[in-house]
Amino acid sequence: MVSNFAIMGNVEILQVAEAVAREKGLQKETVIEALEQAIQSAGRKKYGHENEIRAEIDRKSGAIQLFRERTVVETVENAGAEITVADAKHSKEDAALGDVIREPLPPIEFGRVVSQAAKQVIMQKVRDAERDKQFDDFKDRIGEIVNGVVKRIEYGNLIVDFGKTETMLRREDLIPREIFRPGDRIRAYIVDVRRENKGPQIFLSRTHPDFLAELFRQEVPEIYDGVITIKGVARDPGSRAKIAIYSSDSSIDPVGACVGMRGSRVQAVVNELQGERIDIVQWSPDVATFLVNALSPAEASKIVIDEDNERIEVVVPDDQLSLAIGRRGQNVRLASQLVGWNIDVMTEDEESKRRLEEFNRLTALFVDALNVEEVIAHLLVTEGFKTVDEVAYVPIEDLASIEGFDEDVATELRERALAYMEEKRATIEKRLKELDVASDVLTLPGMTVELMLPLAEKGFKTRDDLGDLSRDEFKEIIPSSGKRDDEIDEMIMAARAHWFSEEENTDDKKEEKAAQG
Repeated sequence: MVSNFAIMGNVEILQVAEAVAREKGLQKETVIEALEQAIQSAGRKKYGHENEIRAEIDRKSGAIQLFRERTVVETVENAGAEITVADAKHSKEDAALGDVIREPLPPIEFGRVVSQAAKQVIMQKVRDAERDKQFDDFKDRIGEIVNGVVKRIEYGNLIVDFGKTETMLRREDLIPREIFRPGDRIRAYIVDVRRENKGPQIFLSRTHPDFLAELFRQEVPEIYDGVITIKGVARDPGSRAKIAIYSSDSSIDPVGACVGMRGSRVQAVVNELQGERIDIVQWSPDVATFLVNALSPAEASKIVIDEDNERIEVVVPDDQLSLAIGRRGQNVRLASQLVGWNIDVMTEDEESKRRLEEFNRLTALFVDALNVEEVIAHLLVTEGFKTVDEVAYVPIEDLASIEGFDEDVATELRERALAYMEEKRATIEKRLKELDVASDVLTLPGMTVELMLPLAEKGFKTRDDLGDLSRDEFKEIIPSSGKRDDEIDEMIMAARAHWFSEEENTDDKKEEKAAQG
């Protein structure tokens, strides 16, 4: 239709615009603007590219008007685009600097070459408009599931047709071992939509955790209506998944609603995910309760929570260990992803042995550090004391309240603890001097001589040394530092702070030197 551009009349131009708009699903105005651009391009070929040519198509009659636009200036440098005030007054009596003078041009005859160039401009504008429409159609659909048809397969990647749009579903975003052939219908989750030079790119996935969440939203009316909320999803695509759900309405069983009558609802999702096994977990604001649910089908007999490091120790009966860990650690890994905490699983026998070893270690520590009998050390450990520092700084009344202790015993224990710590500190400081540790390192936030010693013995003796240290290296050198990740990061960043101030000073000196010539 656009190929007849060279012989189109006024009315025909509007008919062509309407037909192209209808065929491509575009606005008629968009196509008319593309035609104007094409006529302008043809006008420049005829009158010279140095001229500012403008074309206008009357939206009612289809009449084409061609103009040359020139800006009023004091001194003309480009006669095709500029005009003096004196010359401009011939066309416009009140012309002033900065005005744009529009000079009508005679209509042009569209030869074959000019017509072909105009056609290319029109088609490019139409393609751009189609791409913009595709982007607009999909940009607000991120997070939705779309249905399409597999058009072809390229190196394991699927080219999926969504009617007027095609996009690629990459092999790594397909569930392992699933096979599609040209002509197969497919459902996928829109992860992202981006505007790129080659057109809008729609990123699809069947392995994304939210794909499973959206499938449940479609299958379970209570989720769609917001009565049941999806709190989290963890997936091992094609193998196993866990989904945490919650309902504030106590009259609703969220797990039962997601399973459906005779498992119909969950089975529909399982079938779409190529048999992926799905554990539906009831979410709880209490981390321990949530974890017990997440580890299902294993049953925990004891849970120890370390909130500072977001770590959980789970103790299970000996016969539940393999069930809790799962095949290749899958169950505990998915539970960890779902809860968002690191999980360590051990048997009751392992936990008992570890507890006994810890009891004996702490007992030996207090006997040696406080020079007390084992029975007193046992009492301290039983009451939960784990370090000499705690004995030194706990209120006297807390120590005196231990069965068998009184205020005199408590005072004596505190004095011995303080003396031990002072002696230990003096020994460490002496060792740090022998290792030639920079004194400013000890002023870093959270740094102590106890932490500095193992670092110095590994060769980290200055702020520069610590600045090169990573969080994982720090934790490897001092696994029981008691520091949270954010505290370690703050310490390392403080060690690096002087790097940036030095760079700023160097830049200032360069600027000062440049200013001096």
